[in-house]
Amino acid sequence: MKHRLLGAALAGCALAAVGAGPVHAGSDQLWISVPSETVLPGPDADGGAPERTLAVRVSHDNTENGVPAGRLTVDASEIASFARLSWPANCTPESALKAVCDFPEMPAGTDGVPAALLGLRALPDADLGASGHVRYTAAAGELTAFPAETRITLGDGPDLGLSQADDQRDLTPGTNTQVRATVANSGNRPVDRALLSVDASYGLRFKDRHSNCEYSERATGTAALCVLDEAVAPGRRYELVTALGVGRKALYERFDHSVLPYSDKALEEARGDATWTRGTGSELNLRPLAAQRTAAGEEDLDLSDNYRSVLLDARNTADLKLIGSKVRGGIGDTVTAGITVHNRGPAWVASLGAGAAVATVRFQAPEGTTVIGLPEEECGAEPPSEEGPTVTTYSCRTPHYLHDKASHTFDVRLRIDEVVRGARTTVETLNDDPELPIRKFDPNLRNNSARIVVNG
Repeated sequence: MKHRLLGAALAGCALAAVGAGPVHAGSDQLWISVPSETVLPGPDADGGAPERTLAVRVSHDNTENGVPAGRLTVDASEIASFARLSWPANCTPESALKAVCDFPEMPAGTDGVPAALLGLRALPDADLGASGHVRYTAAAGELTAFPAETRITLGDGPDLGLSQADDQRDLTPGTNTQVRATVANSGNRPVDRALLSVDASYGLRFKDRHSNCEYSERATGTAALCVLDEAVAPGRRYELVTALGVGRKALYERFDHSVLPYSDKALEEARGDATWTRGTGSELNLRPLAAQRTAAGEEDLDLSDNYRSVLLDARNTADLKLIGSKVRGGIGDTVTAGITVHNRGPAWVASLGAGAAVATVRFQAPEGTTVIGLPEEECGAEPPSEEGPTVTTYSCRTPHYLHDKASHTFDVRLRIDEVVRGARTTVETLNDDPELPIRKFDPNLRNNSARIVVNG
């Protein structure tokens, strides 16, 4: 993964909150948030270089306090030999590489404000091995921030990036959609060919199987590797459109794609041990964006990352059914009781972002028995406590996906310590897991409980 241009490099440590009122240094702390490092494209063959920006933000811990307007100092003298800065309107330069920037007050309830947006560009004769730091200090009222810095390194080569496409909600199964993204080269060297990697989850399907792509089927969806023959010049932007079908089994879907300069080695590494089949349709191509379109609304796109993920949620349901079991035995016997989570569909269920279990089941040992064996990687025990249940409660978690009409069974080994006719315990799903709430997609919660019966 390449360097991200924007992102916080320092994280504040929260101090104890005090009542609202004037800010005091003992009750609050000022922080400077900046990228810890960034790669600045070096000059191209003609001496030109694209500009990169450094976003500087000032924040504080105790939002019950207000913080007056303050001043940020920027010292870029360490990079004077290979880069120059452009200052925003709120900065007063003391020299070409030093400035003081005014930032606004932070009223109570506000945790931070933008302090400066600095432009950086490599000098025409810059040494491509050069690096150095931009350093910052800040003060506001009685508060003084800890110093911060950003390491600037000159890069020499292409720098492909993808824009972030919007997530899509409330899609109708059986319809079509598209994921549109912008591909750009923010480096100083062109890319003759690019390698596009795509993953579409199980509830999605590619509308086209392009001849310059190869496809691999997986349990959680379909992957594609595409070789794009269009040269991507520095500073140029291209549109990438992927047409998708929303399947009848779609629910919580995910689309991932990434781009990098093509090489035979990169392609072989991406293939791994999977089996791939080449498409037979038309070629997938990058479409150059017209200059007027780029100027009209794409100049602010974040193109600092070459990997993006998009969530596509469909209006669909999946009926989970819990199935218990009946077992018999005498004193001292060990019996195995099965607990089965069955997905009656019509949708599959997957937690492709959080990786949460499709279902978590909870139960206690039936009367007269002791749980002596559970699937170790899927189940755990919560001992009795004064505030909770007075007996041990067991929890078992399914994998993070469950196909429609598929089942997952937990085998619970019980030792019969006492024969209690008709001993039983209730097994229930946790329907309000914050990562994947069952009640949001399951239309029938009445069948989300079952029983384990011993000698019934």
